[in-house]
Amino acid sequence: MEVLKIATAGSVDDGKSTLIGRILYDTKSLTTDKLEAIEKTSKQLGYDYLDFSLATDGLVAEREQGITIDVAHIYFSTAKKSYIIADTPGHIEYTRNMVTGASTSQAAIILIDARKGVIEQTHRHFFINNLLRIKDIVVAINKMDLVDYSEEVYNKIKADFEELMSKRDYQDQKITFIPVSALKGDNVVHLSENTPWYHGEALLEHLEKLDKADIFNVGTPRFPVQYVIRPKTEEFHDFRGYAGKVYGGNLSVGDDIVVLPTQTKSKIKEIYFYDKKYDTASRRSSVTITLEDDINVSRGDMIVKEGDLPTIDKQFTANVCWMDSNALRPGGKYIVQHGINKVLAKVDQIHHKIHPDYSGIDADVSSLSMNDIATVTFKLNKPIFYDQFKNHRTNGSFILIDTQSNSTVGAGFIQ
Repeated sequence: MEVLKIATAGSVDDGKSTLIGRILYDTKSLTTDKLEAIEKTSKQLGYDYLDFSLATDGLVAEREQGITIDVAHIYFSTAKKSYIIADTPGHIEYTRNMVTGASTSQAAIILIDARKGVIEQTHRHFFINNLLRIKDIVVAINKMDLVDYSEEVYNKIKADFEELMSKRDYQDQKITFIPVSALKGDNVVHLSENTPWYHGEALLEHLEKLDKADIFNVGTPRFPVQYVIRPKTEEFHDFRGYAGKVYGGNLSVGDDIVVLPTQTKSKIKEIYFYDKKYDTASRRSSVTITLEDDINVSRGDMIVKEGDLPTIDKQFTANVCWMDSNALRPGGKYIVQHGINKVLAKVDQIHHKIHPDYSGIDADVSSLSMNDIATVTFKLNKPIFYDQFKNHRTNGSFILIDTQSNSTVGAGFIQ
């Protein structure tokens, strides 16, 4: 079954957790004991309604304060799709959490409180989705029940957001506006009679109809080798296959290929998925490939089509979201994990810090603090083979690892 990963974004009390809880409730995805716990806690808190945010906010501090702090991943399925929703916090101090949750998502839901409209945090949430090249974004204008389901309020917020859209640099996004009430259930799973002026789809209906061909970013084929398969059995005595996942585009039997970093050339001989052979491996499929020639291919190498090579270099510039309490400074040394490969890197230059509310950049910066986003140049101790993030989400992204603590301290997107 197709899996759709969705990131949520919204300011404090915009209702992200309530929206997700409502989806789980209306799709009958909540277990009996979970539903009983929600009913019991809602009564204890004196509510005359079910507090669906309790379905996702798992930390004690989250329940006590009524806010989301950590990234929670919620899983549910319908007859058509399986869903993974990253419920991310909206606070400015949790920017790193939102980047983490959105980095692997194909779609996003940005919530806006109908009473407050587009605010500074909305700019930040849209900026991050734009930075991460999320292709399908739903702008859910929530709490419509608190503004009497006003079409005028909805249109004003929609116009304000469209003005914000003019600032983006990623034009392939599809933006869909839906008026909802997460608490009451209006236009979440089922269309509501309270918004007769709205002629679009309910939120879940929109997600159900998303075509993976439209939401997955298309690039050039990249096949990082994760494992070399040598069974050494009587039946497969001389078998040598290369297992991995195809990213960006398709690979087919007969394709002329180049193995990086050696730049040795060959042709694809066979493509296996378990014990079955295929003529083509589509993007995002995990397969085993054999080659016409018996050449040296190791874990961490990359198979690409001839004439379609990525950049091979010991230096690159990237937008970095810094996630650690210790500052990033020029001269600092980190491990860059790019796909399977880990390479020692040194911070060569911090060019400028980016204000994620579209208010510009700060060129006078000597270090990065937690949640800062900046453009940084790195020098590596050996070459990696990469693409620009805007052209290839997978091969254009990396994480930074602290050499002392082994902690992940940053996420990067190569320019």
